[in-house]
Amino acid sequence: MKQRHILVFFISLLISATVNAQQKKDTVKRKESYGLRVGVDLSKPLISLLEEDSKGMEVVGDMRILRNYYAAVELGYEDKISKEDYMNYTTKGSYIKAGVNYNAYKNWIGMNNEIYVGIRYGFSIFNQTLNSYTPNVKGTYFIPNEVLPNTEFNDLSAHWTELVFGIKAETLKNLYLGFSFSFKAMISTKEPENFKNLYVPGFNSVYLNDTGFGVNYTLSYLIPLVKKEK
Repeated sequence: MKQRHILVFFISLLISATVNAQQKKDTVKRKESYGLRVGVDLSKPLISLLEEDSKGMEVVGDMRILRNYYAAVELGYEDKISKEDYMNYTTKGSYIKAGVNYNAYKNWIGMNNEIYVGIRYGFSIFNQTLNSYTPNVKGTYFIPNEVLPNTEFNDLSAHWTELVFGIKAETLKNLYLGFSFSFKAMISTKEPENFKNLYVPGFNSVYLNDTGFGVNYTLSYLIPLVKKEK
């Protein structure tokens, strides 16, 4: 009888310890990293190496501000010669895009990957140079005959918005590869009287309905700053 009481006591003690351990485990708060992630758009230097007529660089950054929200910014410049059927022109300028991303991906413990949707406001200042063109044809109908080749148009600008879809995946510790696609809509643009802004740094080619598209491939590094309880 005594041995039975001792056995029941130890079983009760084991059950109690297991329940307490589980409760303690459930109350432990998981911590997630909040930091600054900086990197570059890999596509622009690659295009610069492959194409003599295109030079550019873009620096990207984002910072986690809330659990699923990230402030994001992109800074860049472009120096590009565009060759159309009846026209050749050079665009030089810089741009900034700023906005926020929402991460829809539910990470496992210790992960910080993203599948996100975001919005951006973009602003660019640039110059255009009309290198050559064939007058009185469909592709150059907007250029009056009195405009001479090698005419430079300065102090141009553009404002636009973007809807962005993208992913960021950690490949090594704190090192991320990313891909994104963006749909752009022009808000306003300062154009010369005798030429149209057919290409805008940061916006890319401007279509007839004042929309555009963009794709980038990024390599970035996360600098952990703080850890917050989930």
